[in-house]
Amino acid sequence: MASIAIKTFVGLRQSSPESHLPKPLPAQAHQRKLRIAAAKTSPKVTGRNLRVAIIGGGPAGGAAAETLAKGGIETFLIERKMDNCKPCGGAIPLCMVGEFDLPLDIIDRRVTKMKMISPSNVAVDIGQTLKPHEYIGMVRREVLDAYLRERAAAAGAAVINGLFLKMDKPTSKTAPYTLHYTGYDGKTGGAGSKQILEVDAVIGADGANSRVAKSIGAGDYEYAIAFQERIKIPDDKMKYYEDLAEMYVGDDVSPDFYGWVFPKCDHVAVGTGTVTHKGDIKKFQSATRLRARDKILGGKIIRVEAHPIPEHPRPKRLAGRVALVGDAAGYVTKCSGEGIYFAAKSGRMCAEAIVEGSENGKRMVEEGDLRKYLEKWDKTYWPTYKVLDVLQKVFYRSNPAREAFVEMCADEYVQKMTFDSYLYKKVAPGNPLEDLKLAVNTIGSLVRANALRREMDKLSV
Repeated sequence: MASIAIKTFVGLRQSSPESHLPKPLPAQAHQRKLRIAAAKTSPKVTGRNLRVAIIGGGPAGGAAAETLAKGGIETFLIERKMDNCKPCGGAIPLCMVGEFDLPLDIIDRRVTKMKMISPSNVAVDIGQTLKPHEYIGMVRREVLDAYLRERAAAAGAAVINGLFLKMDKPTSKTAPYTLHYTGYDGKTGGAGSKQILEVDAVIGADGANSRVAKSIGAGDYEYAIAFQERIKIPDDKMKYYEDLAEMYVGDDVSPDFYGWVFPKCDHVAVGTGTVTHKGDIKKFQSATRLRARDKILGGKIIRVEAHPIPEHPRPKRLAGRVALVGDAAGYVTKCSGEGIYFAAKSGRMCAEAIVEGSENGKRMVEEGDLRKYLEKWDKTYWPTYKVLDVLQKVFYRSNPAREAFVEMCADEYVQKMTFDSYLYKKVAPGNPLEDLKLAVNTIGSLVRANALRREMDKLSV
């Protein structure tokens, strides 16, 4: 396959020329060998290849579109906001850089140090267990998303600037889905023009407020409101955040999440989120700025962003030849609020199931083909979501519990296990003796936290 030049996205901060990551393999080597497993009863597509539309051009949509296009599928990617700046902390694990062949110049910062700051402002330094080549990447969503869409287009996907409106369901097992959308081509003005597209399958990657999810009756879910301000701070202040991120916990910044200060190319992103007290989100944001005030003093707010973030998977993620991925499916972790990697991964996994099930676009797919993606996803990542759900319920329920959480984060073994699991998205094997010590220390921290909470309750009476 002829090589295609990909547009380079250079951050405002010059990238370091050196890289500790393995050099990329030739383009042919990156193409995954997909096992052909089409249903014997699925009819062949005649006179054309299978047609699939992806609604939403974030990490999930971009990753899905590229995989489909490379797999011989006629691919359409519909995205309304090509310059979308989602209020997202922008942290990505090291494994994503390698798995998705991300160029280092779209990574604004390589975070190697973190501070976890308790309700009483006790700060714990995290990152001492990282190896020299390990880091957490910080990206801007408008840069990452655009790069993934560009790469999908280079692979053969048709990228459409449009707003998805509704979907007419097929009248038979092989009939097409009819998508209605408003297209924006720059010729019809801001109002756009009504368009229709017929496809054989649909991937909903259109975020927490997914219209695709509504069209298949996927059900509702609890969601958090994330609020973020991008703040341009003086150069001497920015130096402090060169390779450092901060996380604040406490009832003042959020009753059920955390506040953050994450470094970007030439500014910091300061934000917070909540599920239970959405109406107070601006109050929590003010408290987060107050906790970090000395380090962002003199800063100027250059952008304000807010967006819903799902708290758990939807009750229904698949119907017929329509599947949900990313935020539309509810793939954001509790406790950490991570979603970028899981969005891209789910988009790719769903697309791989379609490529395999259609014999590289030669056969019609069925619900059973798409269900293989869900089975694989749940088997791989359900334990991660469950563990983080438990951690949030245990340690985010009160300020004393948060103090215990921060205290626990000071343990070197906890840091190693946490970073190994986060950076590589694999459950790190533990040391039985250290695990026992950790359990004892955790129980001790929780006992102290409960005792402190009782004393505080007495004082408040």
